[in-house]
Amino acid sequence: MARKPRFNLPGIPQHVIQRGNNREPCFYSKDDYCHYLQILEDAAAKNCCAIHAYVLMTNHVHLLVTPFNEFGVSHMMQDIGRKYVRYINHQYKRSGTLWEGRYKASLIDSNNYLLTCMRYIELNPVRALMVEHPSQYPWSSYRANAVDELSSFVRSHPVYELLASNNESRRYRYRELFSNHIDYDQLHNIRQTLNQEMVLGRDDFKLKVEQMTHRQVESKTSGRPKVSEEQGMYCLM
Repeated sequence: MARKPRFNLPGIPQHVIQRGNNREPCFYSKDDYCHYLQILEDAAAKNCCAIHAYVLMTNHVHLLVTPFNEFGVSHMMQDIGRKYVRYINHQYKRSGTLWEGRYKASLIDSNNYLLTCMRYIELNPVRALMVEHPSQYPWSSYRANAVDELSSFVRSHPVYELLASNNESRRYRYRELFSNHIDYDQLHNIRQTLNQEMVLGRDDFKLKVEQMTHRQVESKTSGRPKVSEEQGMYCLM
């Protein structure tokens, strides 16, 4: 069966997830996390991609990234996958694949969903009950976006910059967003569009993408799952 073609539109953010094969760990030590971030920084710069948010979980990775050329994200993920797998196999005397097939990605309507998607990504460790607050987790972009931790590669998106006119106020406004929970419908929409590699956005944004790509932008079987199903997904994504 032919692979579904990706939505590759320069200037439009993508929410990317890459999972470990069979949900097995991708990171085993602090050095592994640090090495992945260095590879990510190099690959993003090489392929003209801006990273706005990320989280490295034990067995998967989330990225929010804007490409500035058509195949920026695809080439970035290929670079990361190749170099990181080679590192892990050498480091732990193993062989074979590390990732569960190719990464998945959904286009994001930045005007309406970018900040929600950033929160979704940075709250992953909280939903997985690994920490009580995202600031306690060292392997995410939260402290770069919400506090004052310097990052050599996390780039502000224009929607994030509109939160306030200066960095201190902007970070304060961003922290305040985390006082509200992401509701079930939003969680489901983010997960569904990501797993089905569709488009997360309002109808006018979806129509625009459909006209630009001549492709269906949402599943015909969309619908809200039962609450029990949603709650059972927390630790998996």
